[in-house]
Amino acid sequence: MLNKLADCCSCLGVDVYLVGGFVRDWLLYNKPGRDIDIAVLGSPTIVAQAIADKFGGTVIPLGADHGVIRVVTSGIGDSSQNETGQRWPGHELSEQDQAPWTIDVEGYSGTIEEDLQRRDFSINAMAIRLDDWPAMDKVIDPIGGRSDLVQKSIQSLGPNVFKDDPGRLMRAVRLAAQLKFRINPVTSKSIAANSTLLANVSPERVREEFLNILSLDGAKAQLEVLDHFKLFEHVIPELQSAKGVDQPNEHYWDVWGHTIHTVEFAELITKGHQNSPIYSCVPWTLESESHFAQHATDGHTRATVLKLAALFHDIAKPQTKFEDETGRTRFFGHSEEGAEIAISRLGHLRVSSKGIDMVSKMVEQHLRPTGMKDGDEWPTNRAIHRYFRDVGDVAIDTLFLCMADYLGAKGPNLVHEQWLNHARMVGHILHVGTSEPVSPTTTRLITGKDLMAHFEIQPGPEIGAVLERVEEARSAGEIETKEQALEMAANALRYLAEQIAPESCHDGSK
Repeated sequence: MLNKLADCCSCLGVDVYLVGGFVRDWLLYNKPGRDIDIAVLGSPTIVAQAIADKFGGTVIPLGADHGVIRVVTSGIGDSSQNETGQRWPGHELSEQDQAPWTIDVEGYSGTIEEDLQRRDFSINAMAIRLDDWPAMDKVIDPIGGRSDLVQKSIQSLGPNVFKDDPGRLMRAVRLAAQLKFRINPVTSKSIAANSTLLANVSPERVREEFLNILSLDGAKAQLEVLDHFKLFEHVIPELQSAKGVDQPNEHYWDVWGHTIHTVEFAELITKGHQNSPIYSCVPWTLESESHFAQHATDGHTRATVLKLAALFHDIAKPQTKFEDETGRTRFFGHSEEGAEIAISRLGHLRVSSKGIDMVSKMVEQHLRPTGMKDGDEWPTNRAIHRYFRDVGDVAIDTLFLCMADYLGAKGPNLVHEQWLNHARMVGHILHVGTSEPVSPTTTRLITGKDLMAHFEIQPGPEIGAVLERVEEARSAGEIETKEQALEMAANALRYLAEQIAPESCHDGSK
């Protein structure tokens, strides 16, 4: 790909440099990635369009503020085709060749060395002429980026780096988490001193960096880093009031501590059993792994959205806290209020409508799995049917949030036997809820048309009510055939008629 890219650019008569993250990751991991950053002298428009034409790509301007044009290609291009559009024998493209590439084309002025000195961090301020790649001795490194790579250090370039682009405040934390580097002490002080500038960054950029941070391993630690730098209060300011809010004795941490630990456990319970006495209790299967690997929203998986929901699940506890007549601390309505806060804050961050719906539903319903129990009795099949019907697309995700919430409440006081019982209860809900006949795709035993034809009745709200009772009975294993369903429907219609009849007699008439 890089050879073909070099051929394409040489035809234009321009000097092209590989820069930024591509060079950094190549030096760090000794292999190139599929995201390529190049710099060209002058306007990037002509070069970007030529690349798109050559490789069958799509041009995406990233805006004047960035000065970058992105090209997303469908593969290495069609240079192995003849004039009729057929591929030459022996030139069939492999699956890897056909995989998409992302090429960011940036224009610069002056010399490449001057351009590198205007960048954000030393490890991103290296370049190599495209024609010279992969000769490591040809790397242009005016700032000492290779040395910082060896030292695993994130170091900003000068005192105005964050003032010039406050979006770099979040990027510093994300890079440190992604590369497992430390942030240089001088850079740390500069981030803290300029943290208020994050308010000037577009919500879209903040969302992108924040979700990237949340998607990485060790998200809890990165949330603490963001909070230390006073950046987190500009991302989800509503969570600041959770600090110091005490909870009942069954909780080890205050609301803030419980929240970030719930994020930690949400991450850990989606990593399989890990040969751990705690996580081996989680009902984890290959289907679970596939479920949480699904793309959910804004380029992120369900696993990341689960951590996002964990951040919001108790966000309304501070304002709903009160003591009842027995002196017990309560948080009535915090799930519903938390869902509203999630809708508002995620809307501000320009999260997709699907992502907002997922998180708000999980926050609203996160107490329901535990609330379905009747004393020590596990939820009935009917209750599980209603749960999966009401919670829908995030029913499974909310069960895992429930487990993370439990671990985040107990902390070091976790009693293994009690945790095992809780995890088994969730596993029971998961098993029943994802098995037939509870699945919403299952064909109904009877339909509304069946009811109207069999009982010679007109359309009305009672038909939906009867069908719902029949489905709940089927999910509980009480009925299995159409004949049994019709018999139950007859009893249900008779009951509804008896309930309605007295209301029609208030004026003395039948």
